[in-house]
Amino acid sequence: MNSKTRTILAAGVLAVALGVGATAQASAGAPRSVSGKPSDDITRIADFYGAYIDAVIDEDSGNLGQALRNHYLTPAFEKELAAWEDREHADGVLRAQNVPLAWKVTDNGTTRDYTEAVVTLTWSRDTTTKLVVDMTRDSHRIVHIGEKGVGRK
Repeated sequence: MNSKTRTILAAGVLAVALGVGATAQASAGAPRSVSGKPSDDITRIADFYGAYIDAVIDEDSGNLGQALRNHYLTPAFEKELAAWEDREHADGVLRAQNVPLAWKVTDNGTTRDYTEAVVTLTWSRDTTTKLVVDMTRDSHRIVHIGEKGVGRK
């Protein structure tokens, strides 16, 4: 990874971290906290979706969205996603043409090779979409986003 990509990724992660802190301080009641660790696949999937949604909302200034894809997705899945986007005319990570208002990542189990998470994207008060995201346990990279996991394609 070159230094420009590292700088872009660092800026995205910092923006997510600062955004979470500002939200926690602005909300009423007890302060919220968010934690994670880079060795945890669910944390990594949540980090990816948080930073990616921020990049898309910010109109992808500096091509951060593509840099995040390059970092978090396997090259083979990037090609598969590009083909899906050409066919469906939508963002393949979000499976939509617009940007959700909120997101939540929930652990959906692991196998020997993959960690599976359900990403719930909230579009309005009563409209959500659930995506299944699979990440390799060895490389910690996303290999699939869809309605079912890789074991249930």
